[in-house]
Amino acid sequence: MKVYSIDGITPVIHPTAFVHPSAVLIGDVIIGPRCYVGPAACLRGDFGRLELKEGANIQDTCVMHGFPGTDTVVEEDGHIGHGAVLHGCVIKRNALVGMNAVIMDGAVVGESSIVAAMAFVKAKFEVPDRTLVAGSPARIIRELGEQEIAWKSKGTEQYQDLAIRSLNTMQEVDPLTEVEPDRKRLSFEDEVIPLYQVKEREQSQ
Repeated sequence: MKVYSIDGITPVIHPTAFVHPSAVLIGDVIIGPRCYVGPAACLRGDFGRLELKEGANIQDTCVMHGFPGTDTVVEEDGHIGHGAVLHGCVIKRNALVGMNAVIMDGAVVGESSIVAAMAFVKAKFEVPDRTLVAGSPARIIRELGEQEIAWKSKGTEQYQDLAIRSLNTMQEVDPLTEVEPDRKRLSFEDEVIPLYQVKEREQSQ
């Protein structure tokens, strides 16, 4: 991975966290236990402090940054989807930020809330606990149900498992030139499916 100190401040990565080799960490970055940082994520702690607390994940191509003197924080079990941008904000425990969403300075995403994909959460906006927000600018849609929160938590557990799998088995290799016979597939005992499929299954029962 690309890890840089600046002004004598060096990123901190807990030994149980996984940070992909293509991720970039600069300066005042703190990665807690069991976190996952995906490919091409950029965490620039060259102005403010950036912190991922235990069990959080920030996925591929995400960006974290903040103004001088600020803290940009993803609390325990926070889940940041592909391509999201976090700038000077706080993502509370067990919250989910959807793919390509943007969370601006001073905003707070409440505990066990979901920010929909492509949403724009404006500066100083506060997302209540256990709430779905969507749109640009984001607005409150409704309170989340227990099924939706449980689905989110299961997805985050898979990323915590992915940190372990990556630490134990990921390695750089040369590609094969053809597909081998009987190529195996990745398999999971308790796989997570898209939320719409969860709801379809429930309706069909």
